[in-house]
Amino acid sequence: MKILAIMGSPHGMKGNTGRLLEEVLTGVQRNGGEVELVSLTESKVLPCVSCDVCHKTGDCHIKDDYKEIKAKLIACDGFIFASPNYIHSVTAQLKALFDRCANIIHCVGLVGKYGAVVETSGGGEDADVLRYMEQVINTLGAQSVGGIGSSMAGFRTFPNEAALFAKAQELGKELCSCIEKRQHFPEQDAYLSDFKARMQGLVEYRQKEWIYEYEFWLTRKKREE
Repeated sequence: MKILAIMGSPHGMKGNTGRLLEEVLTGVQRNGGEVELVSLTESKVLPCVSCDVCHKTGDCHIKDDYKEIKAKLIACDGFIFASPNYIHSVTAQLKALFDRCANIIHCVGLVGKYGAVVETSGGGEDADVLRYMEQVINTLGAQSVGGIGSSMAGFRTFPNEAALFAKAQELGKELCSCIEKRQHFPEQDAYLSDFKARMQGLVEYRQKEWIYEYEFWLTRKKREE
């Protein structure tokens, strides 16, 4: 199974978030997952300019690495978002990627996939950032298997480190298990269903301008009938 890990830290894998992600990826690899890492500090993902081209054509015209990352997301079985806590949210690098995923989100394009999240902070308040990234997983159409977050104790060190790393490896294992078993999370059903209906309604409202997405939803509707 293919697992795509997207690292949002400006430090790449050399910082605290990279250290915690390493343990999650160890759990993935020990349980049959093939890992591909995308570090946004090494990739060029520019901010969305709200031009609507992706809604009209299905493709973004900005010349950077987003198109390649999008293809990897669509091709993978599961994915991991990782970011340090930057003022109660993710880094600008990861947020730029999320914003560029508007076409995937409008089409709820990652149905059938599973995601997990990793977060670290200097002083706590980890839960809100984890929750935000998990919600992004759902807006993409995928199911979230959960996440792990922690404040730091020093450079690439954490409080209760042995227990934290064991939990991180377990998250990697759980991601692989959910993919293999096609795990269903009933508690996410309401949000996924409501969001899908909202995106379909939005695209139908803009059908004359958003040609690609409208045709996408027509095709999906016929498939589901």
